Amino acid sequence: MTSAPATGPMSPCVNVCSLDLQGYCRGCMRTRDEIAGWIRMSAEQQWAVVRACDERRLARFPAAAQA
Repeated sequence: MTSAPATGPMSPCVNVCSLDLQGYCRGCMRTRDEIAGWIRMSAEQQWAVVRACDERRLARFPAAAQA
């Protein structure tokens, strides 16, 4: 059984704050709700958002996975 990390990750913000037509930040790939709620999320929720952002980035830019 894997336990949840005790501490959350650093914010994935890279200071490129602009939402695309799908509602994802062009810099970090978070949604507006994920950005606004980040500081109120538990560590487990924050890690889930980071994983979701990684998946979104790979889906949008598959060539990045090969780099």
